[in-house]
Amino acid sequence: MTTVDQTAPRAKRTIPGFAQLQRVGRSLMLPIASLPAAALLLRLGQPDMLGADGLGKNADWLVPVAQVLAAAGGALLDNLPILFAIGVAIGYARKSDGSTGLAAIIGYLVFTGVTKAMSPYILGKPDAVVPADVLTGVDPAALAAAQDGDYTALVQAGVAAGAGAPTQVLINYGVLGGIVIGLTAALLYQKYYRIKLPAYLAFFGGRRFVPIITAGVSVLIAVVASFVYPAFDAAFTAVGDWVTGSAVVGGFVFGTLNRLLVPFGLHHLLNSMPWFQFGDFTNAAGNVVHGDIPRFLAGDPTAGMFQAGFFPIMMFALPAAALAFVHTAKPQNRKVIAGIMGSAALVAFVTGVTEPLEFAFVYVAYPLYAIHAVLTGASLAIVNALEMRSGFGFSAGAIDFLLNWNIAENPVGIIAVGLVFAVIYYFLFRFVITKWNLKTPGREDDGVDTAALVADDASGGAASGGAATRGAGRTTSGGDTA
Repeated sequence: MTTVDQTAPRAKRTIPGFAQLQRVGRSLMLPIASLPAAALLLRLGQPDMLGADGLGKNADWLVPVAQVLAAAGGALLDNLPILFAIGVAIGYARKSDGSTGLAAIIGYLVFTGVTKAMSPYILGKPDAVVPADVLTGVDPAALAAAQDGDYTALVQAGVAAGAGAPTQVLINYGVLGGIVIGLTAALLYQKYYRIKLPAYLAFFGGRRFVPIITAGVSVLIAVVASFVYPAFDAAFTAVGDWVTGSAVVGGFVFGTLNRLLVPFGLHHLLNSMPWFQFGDFTNAAGNVVHGDIPRFLAGDPTAGMFQAGFFPIMMFALPAAALAFVHTAKPQNRKVIAGIMGSAALVAFVTGVTEPLEFAFVYVAYPLYAIHAVLTGASLAIVNALEMRSGFGFSAGAIDFLLNWNIAENPVGIIAVGLVFAVIYYFLFRFVITKWNLKTPGREDDGVDTAALVADDASGGAASGGAATRGAGRTTSGGDTA
C-alpha cells in the first residue's frame, strides 16, 4: 500500500493563459513609453505655451518653433497604431531583434492597406457629386452668365458641392489593430526566425522570412477584420457610449479595476481601450484622434474623464498613506520607514509613479489595497460628477498636472478633492492598520529586515508588470501607473 507524503508541497495552480496576458500587458508598456515625448512636444507647441498667446507674444521667433514642436508631437499621436504595433512586437517576442519591428511595420501597412481597399465593399461607397448637385439652388443670373461664357459662379458652386459631398468612410481599428498586428509579428518571429529553406531560397530563410510571412498573414487578418468590422464597430460604439455617457459610473468602474489589476500587471490591457480607443475628436488640422489621452492633448474639452481622477490619488492620497505607514510603524523602525516612504511619496507626487508605494502593502496588507482600489474609483467618479477635467502624457503627477494647467477644467478643484482624499487615506489607513494589526512596513515581526522587505516588495511589483512607463498614464496611469 502506497502512502502519500502529506508534508510535500502542493504544485501551484495556475490560471490558463494568465502568464500570456501578463506578457501582453508588459509589452504594452514599451509603446506607452513614447507618449511622454508626444505629450511634451504637443503641449509646448500650443498657442498658450510657446505660441502666439504665450511666450511667443513677446518673442515672434518662438511662434514657428511652437508650430514645429506641435507638429512633432502630433505626428506621434497620429501614428499611435504603428507605435503600438512595433512596441508590442518587440516587447512580446522573446529574443526579439530588428526584424521583429520590421515585420510589425510591414504587417501593419499591409493591414491598413487591405482594410482601406475593402472599405467601399463593406461600408459602401459615398455618393458622387452630379451636375444636379451643382445646378440646384444656383442663382439664375449665374446660369445666364454661363451662357455668355462666364463660368465663375458655376465653378464656385461646383467646388462647394464637392467639398460638402460625403467622403469614403474607412475601416479603422485604431490602436487595437496595431496591437493585434504586433502580437502576430511577435508570434510569427518566435516560430520562424530559425526556419531553413531549400538552398535556392536560403537567402530568405531565418529572420528574413519573418517579414514575408507576417505580410501574408496580415492580409488574411485584414480581410477577416473587414468583414466583422460593422458588428465590431456597432458593439464597440455602444460600449464606448455607455462608458463615456455615464461618466460617474464609468469612471468608478475603470478606476477600481485599474488599481485591482496593477498587482497582476494586467492594467495596461484595461487602459488601452478608454485611453486610446474610446471617443473621437477632430482637431484643427482635420485629423480624427481617438482615446481619452490623445483627445485631451488635441484639445477636446470633453476628454479627461479617465485621467483627472487619478491626480487626487497619486499626488495627495498615496503620500498621505505613506505618512500613515510611518506613524503606525514600530518606534524602532520609524526612522527607516520614514526615509523609504518619504522618497516613495515624493516620487508619487512629482511623477505619478506609485508602484513603490503600492507594492509596499498590496501583498502584506491586501485589505488596504482593496480599499485603495475602491477609493481610486470613487475619486474618478467624484471628479467626473463635478465636471473637472485634466489629463497627462506620462502619469498623474505634479509635472503633468502643472504642464496641462491651462487646458484643464477646474484644476484648483482637483487639488481640493486631492486634499480631502489625503485626509481620508491617512485616518482610514491608520485606523485599519491598527484595528486589524496589519503588517504594513515597519510593523513586521521582530527579526525581519524592514528595509530589505520593503525594497523586495517594490522591486517585485515592477517585475510583475506593474512598473510604470508613464505615457498619458502609464496611462498611465500612466505607463501607466494609472
